[in-house]
Amino acid sequence: MNETPERDSPKRGRRGVATSAGSASAVLSVVDAAFAYDQAPALEGITFDIRAGEAVALIGPNGSGKSTLLKGILGLITRTNGSVSVLGASPAPVGSIGYVPQAGELDPDFPITLAQVVMMGRYRSLGWLRLPGKRDRAAVAEALDAVGLADRAHTRFGELSGGQQQRGLLARAIASGPRLLLLDEPFNGLDQKNRDALIETVERLKARGVAVLVSTHDLDLARAVCESVLLLNGTQVAFGPRDDVLTLANVQQAFKEVGVEIDEHTVVVPDHEGC
Repeated sequence: MNETPERDSPKRGRRGVATSAGSASAVLSVVDAAFAYDQAPALEGITFDIRAGEAVALIGPNGSGKSTLLKGILGLITRTNGSVSVLGASPAPVGSIGYVPQAGELDPDFPITLAQVVMMGRYRSLGWLRLPGKRDRAAVAEALDAVGLADRAHTRFGELSGGQQQRGLLARAIASGPRLLLLDEPFNGLDQKNRDALIETVERLKARGVAVLVSTHDLDLARAVCESVLLLNGTQVAFGPRDDVLTLANVQQAFKEVGVEIDEHTVVVPDHEGC
């Protein structure tokens, strides 16, 4: 595990929520942000930052706003308050963010190879007129190697296991050369082999200075990969160093209204993931 860079002492906001005023050195800085769907408020009062080589676990019940926050950072939904900046800029610089959605985004029957899926990560830098070149093919090969799937490059995507498909989508995000990586429940349904491979890949990316925001219900995963935790339930419940935030009392506060089973390792939730 990488050493966590020193943070400024967090300030205490309303409801005792740890907040940060943002940092000039942050890869991602979110300050008092709120988001809405068709003017209907979905998430509010979000303040945190992530620096290079850090990972933050995003934890909350279904419908708490985890996917909403990721989409808000991507600029896919309306921000109604506050600010979101990536590398000090808003909107984020082109190619600075890699995004791995929840599994099931691609039709498994679509006749496309894993390498072709990963090449999609290069399209934004390619533009409309330029065909993939040597540099693009090298980026795809490097991304496949990073997730341990170099030997499956020419396999049809739909023939891969669910865990391999998820690692392939991570390779697609890596191929774009992001400074910030957003992962939406990437470990759901993975066997131990694929889970371990994904964890190792995230650790390597952090060692290269990539900042990571990962939505998960697995508290052991958060402890293994992430230096900090952001707890949500329609608003920010707590944010700060992993061991300070991941207390049973804090997790119970975040999940108190949804009637789910909570222990020190995992928050057990229904299979369907809300926004």
